[in-house]
Amino acid sequence: MSLIDGENLDTVPCGPDGGYTGDVTASTGFVLSPPQIQQLAAAVGVKPSKAFGQNFVHDAGTVLKIVRAAAVTPGQRVLEIGPGLGSLTWGLLEAGASVVAVEIDPALAAQLPKTFAVNLMQAAQETPSLLVINKDALQLWPRDIPEPQPTALIANLPYNVAVPIVLTILERFEAIETMLVMVQAEVADRLAAAPGSKVYGVPSAKVAWYASARRSLPISRHVFWPVPNVDSALVAITRRPALDTSAPREVVFQVIDAAFAQRRKTLRAALAGIFGGAGGAEQALIAAGIDPQARGETLNIEQFAAIAAELVAQQTVDKGIANKI
Repeated sequence: MSLIDGENLDTVPCGPDGGYTGDVTASTGFVLSPPQIQQLAAAVGVKPSKAFGQNFVHDAGTVLKIVRAAAVTPGQRVLEIGPGLGSLTWGLLEAGASVVAVEIDPALAAQLPKTFAVNLMQAAQETPSLLVINKDALQLWPRDIPEPQPTALIANLPYNVAVPIVLTILERFEAIETMLVMVQAEVADRLAAAPGSKVYGVPSAKVAWYASARRSLPISRHVFWPVPNVDSALVAITRRPALDTSAPREVVFQVIDAAFAQRRKTLRAALAGIFGGAGGAEQALIAAGIDPQARGETLNIEQFAAIAAELVAQQTVDKGIANKI
């Protein structure tokens, strides 16, 4: 049964160790229905955890839309975070991807290879098409993944840590050029927001340091088990060349955090803490070509970087003075 025709298994056969024992072959995929997901979850002793942000996709059409929107190519190395019981994993495998699935839940991480045991190796390939890593994605580094490194992140991200995961992967995995992630609709709006928008804020600006982001397809809450209280959406993120600035990322992010800590304050007031007073902040803003009476929500990432460059220059001067004393 394929993802396209949306057929499902009538039962969820499990062996004595709780592993899935149904017919899973390279040419036939599956997406489990809600009752089947519940049976399989019970068989492996998993209850959806709010702490892990677990909501399992059970709709074949949704999986197909995600895979098509991601434009997965055969042989592409793809990172999936939070694979759960494997519905999206299977869609990626059917598209020919080599999937690195990172799962924090030990029981689910142990189950996933059993679910796809027949499909772990493809003919004439030295690398398994599925590699499962039991790890917190926020603790994941390139050294944890055998070469080649993934070039795309395609995932139904845990709701409660979606933004930190996106920023962490963008920071650490330079080989990842594109992302297509499913997150809460509200979070999708924030990630893709442009300067001047009511929802433009810290996530929007920090993602813009690395990449461009746009809101893609809406996803109904009813394609998940258990059904969440909110709808979801896909966000497409494309890495761009590094900004031409003398300021390091850490300092730019320090400026962003300060600018949005109290959104209603002018930048002159909001940045006073990091520039040694409102007067220092005003001088730095004028030097950066920015109106001191502006607010953080109006600035693009290039302007935040310009302010950060002024902060770096000030810190360099202060350090030089201190060394002479």
